[in-house]
Amino acid sequence: MTILDVTAGEKAAEAVELKRHRTNSPFIRVCLLVGAVGSMFLSAYMIFGLGNVFGTYVPLETEYFYAMLALLIPLVFLIFPLTEASGGRLPWYDRLLALIAFAIPAYFALKGDAILQKGWEYTAPAYALALAFVYWALILEALRRAGGTAIFVISAVISVYPVFSHLAPGVLKGQEVPATVTAGFHIFGTESMLGIPMNAFANLVVGFLVFGVALQYTGGGAFFLNLAFSLLGKRRGGPAKVAIFASGLMGSMSGSVITNVLTTGVMSIPAMKRVGFRPTYAAGVEACASTGGVLMPPVMGATAFVMATFLEIGYAEIVVAAAFPSLLYYLGLFLQIDAYSARFGLKGLPADELPPVMQVLRDGWYYVFSFAMLIVMLLHLQREAQAPYYATAVLLVINQFSKHRWNMKRLLDFGDGVGRLFAELAAVLAGVGLIIGALTLTGKVGSLTYELVRLAGDSVIMLLVMAAVTSFILGIGMTVTAAYLFLAVTIGPALVQAGLDKLAVHLFLMYWGMISFITPPVAIGAYAAASIAQCNPMKTGFEAMRLGSIIYFVPFFFVLNPALIGRGPIGEVMLVLFTAVVGIWLIASGLQGYLYGVGSLDGGPAAIPGRVLLVVGGIILALPANEKIIPYSHTEINSLAIAVTALGVAMCWFGRRRPGMAAPVVTI
Repeated sequence: MTILDVTAGEKAAEAVELKRHRTNSPFIRVCLLVGAVGSMFLSAYMIFGLGNVFGTYVPLETEYFYAMLALLIPLVFLIFPLTEASGGRLPWYDRLLALIAFAIPAYFALKGDAILQKGWEYTAPAYALALAFVYWALILEALRRAGGTAIFVISAVISVYPVFSHLAPGVLKGQEVPATVTAGFHIFGTESMLGIPMNAFANLVVGFLVFGVALQYTGGGAFFLNLAFSLLGKRRGGPAKVAIFASGLMGSMSGSVITNVLTTGVMSIPAMKRVGFRPTYAAGVEACASTGGVLMPPVMGATAFVMATFLEIGYAEIVVAAAFPSLLYYLGLFLQIDAYSARFGLKGLPADELPPVMQVLRDGWYYVFSFAMLIVMLLHLQREAQAPYYATAVLLVINQFSKHRWNMKRLLDFGDGVGRLFAELAAVLAGVGLIIGALTLTGKVGSLTYELVRLAGDSVIMLLVMAAVTSFILGIGMTVTAAYLFLAVTIGPALVQAGLDKLAVHLFLMYWGMISFITPPVAIGAYAAASIAQCNPMKTGFEAMRLGSIIYFVPFFFVLNPALIGRGPIGEVMLVLFTAVVGIWLIASGLQGYLYGVGSLDGGPAAIPGRVLLVVGGIILALPANEKIIPYSHTEINSLAIAVTALGVAMCWFGRRRPGMAAPVVTI
């Protein structure tokens, strides 16, 4: 078979994104290109220290941030209409808003030294404060257009909270801060709009986003999907395993669950249905695989970069830690698919319909090379800010000698894609920065931490449950990055104060912020997959919950014992990883009704309780010991798990359906 064509999937993903955007005009396209090229140049100029190299001007960091905002926030008013119904032609008021959104930060960039030297954060002149109020409102409107109403309302309310904090009830009551001081702190300070989110975006995220977009526009998505089909397509349940492999790689570089679903799903879902997977099951697999891709190193979307900046640690450290739970998640998904395929006798695709693996590698070896180069520079050379630029340069140069070489149209499309992505993310991160600024200005972070610990009654487990529920709820209405940042400031310190590992806590918050993508009633990843599979979205959501069930447990496991993210003595790490792998295998077997060595677990009245015991035994076995929180040792936990599992296996063995038995009425 020839190399698979995934152009339809890429076009479908682009079409979904463009529904939110105004139709391009020559003027908008020029602005997008200027914003993309200008912001990439500024980022490279700062990261590579070109000012020192060439003896030219070396801007202050705040001047750099203002310049980035001047290039990108105006694009939000050009590409996102005031309302969804008002799309189409660019109205005069959006042109005016874009002009003001450029002029104000550009002026602040020129005045960067005065802002610092004269302390505009607290003593800005009257005209500067007037501009600060205007820009505060512009940032909130840009956030509404780019991030949605929910995050806009949350940011707007919290950003003005310092002004009205003296009227708030209970623990939220604080000392009144004048509106002028609040505006100055938000716009001129380094702990609000120009704080951690903007710092992460300008100093880390930009390069990785460019690399991800370059991979997509050079055909990286098609390569990874073809590679997955060539390696796994003919295996038992092959198309579903293809979805795991391809979506994991695609999601890591795209950072978008919906884009991931639509790009790989148009190929993987029909193939899954063809070999016998139920439509809801096929859509659930794709939704889970695409959601996990955003948690897969080395790119992981914007949240991980913000986390690195917030924790003041190297991004490479986060990449290593995040690799463990993401691999466990995909292992659980893979084992469930394999068990389901074995239970129902589902085959793979015919070998003659699949692309030869050597042909795929011969045509796209440079994608693997650029990925490997990125990882080596991240982990070995510790050049995390510069690594994506080198990897992108190598990718683009080699691509020009391949059959995927760019013409001028493709180059302009690349600039267009970069500009849209940068503008959207810059608006969201600048807006979320206002939340952090308000909580910092009022000093409420410490009191919120105290109150959360008090409410939990000094119970770490209760505090974790509260954090998980809050993360899930915020993840419904906010982007993952926005939800993470809010929780990192409010709940994160309480969890760390309770004695939990700081990095594990922050990964926990990020994971639970993602769970709404596969959990009804929201489950937007599942709904997108259901639209391709042409099946019931709600049933797909519940199927995705079962398939992605590991994601609900793994964050609790690694936050209770950080050895599960590679932090601890090597013996401890190996032990908890081994028990986690075996536990996940048992959970997958129980959920899907197939156990290696026993076979299908359909059958008499003992089979279903036996499957439940397998799941319970797997959870206990995967649970790592932490005697400070759970007063049991590894030996005690594992002994209990073995006993429960043995009982479950015995019940499944004696309760399984044998030849001549009637088919079971109920299965799960």
